[in-house]
Amino acid sequence: MSWFVLFVAGLLEIAWTVGLKYSDGFTKLGPTVATVCSLIASFFLLGIALKTLPVGTAYAVWVGIGAVGTAILGIFLFGESVSALKLASLALICIGIVGLKMAHI
Repeated sequence: MSWFVLFVAGLLEIAWTVGLKYSDGFTKLGPTVATVCSLIASFFLLGIALKTLPVGTAYAVWVGIGAVGTAILGIFLFGESVSALKLASLALICIGIVGLKMAHI
């Protein structure tokens, strides 16, 4: 169950990171409120996951999910550049996330 909670925390990290862009420097109320709520929920769920998961592993997985998801959404939502090297690097992060999960079994 802790891994599922950590996964949801990672998804919420993606939400608040993308929300930072939409909040336009915290000048737009709706996106700012959504960003702050996502941030709080993400940290809360990370804290719950840390009750049973090692801190180094959980944090690395949380950040990895957030980094990969945010980079992918940046490409699709904001027209950020995409290259073979960027995609390969994101794939390596995904492999690292899976590796950390498998090492914990």
